[in-house]
Amino acid sequence: MRGSGLLDEAVVMQALEAVKDPEIPVVSVVELGIVQAVQVDSASGAVVVSITPTFSGCPALDLMRTAIESCVLDLGASAVRVEVVLDPPWTSDRIAPEARARMQAIGLAPPPPVGRFRTDISLTLEPLLASEDPVPCPYCGSSQTVMENGFGPTICRSAHYCNGCLQSFEAFKAL
Repeated sequence: MRGSGLLDEAVVMQALEAVKDPEIPVVSVVELGIVQAVQVDSASGAVVVSITPTFSGCPALDLMRTAIESCVLDLGASAVRVEVVLDPPWTSDRIAPEARARMQAIGLAPPPPVGRFRTDISLTLEPLLASEDPVPCPYCGSSQTVMENGFGPTICRSAHYCNGCLQSFEAFKAL
């Protein structure tokens, strides 16, 4: 049924809820706030999906593009274009509350809200290496945690240790 005109933005967004973030498979690209916009040309059935990665050097960007294209084509779109947009930039405020809960459930500390229109974002590495506030442990909730490394297994995470439950965990960086 490609190009049938039965697609609209809401249908596409709902379908994209099934596309999981490759690095956090319990969270969809929609819940993570990566999907900025969806445009459907009702005459041709072509769809444009605008996405903003959590970090400009996100290594999972191509995987997300491919999964989004496949998902939208499966809906019946005649063509799909996934555009990467960096304005407005992604912030951790875009993460849905239910996604934050699922991140915590797998031992990944979600970032705290930072305010949609932050103006104090620094382009140095200092905020990545030292945090003024401890990250609450996703396992026991203790704030008796320390950052072990500002760079975790991916650019968007840091490695931490909880002195309360003696568990290592990762934290999603706030932006």
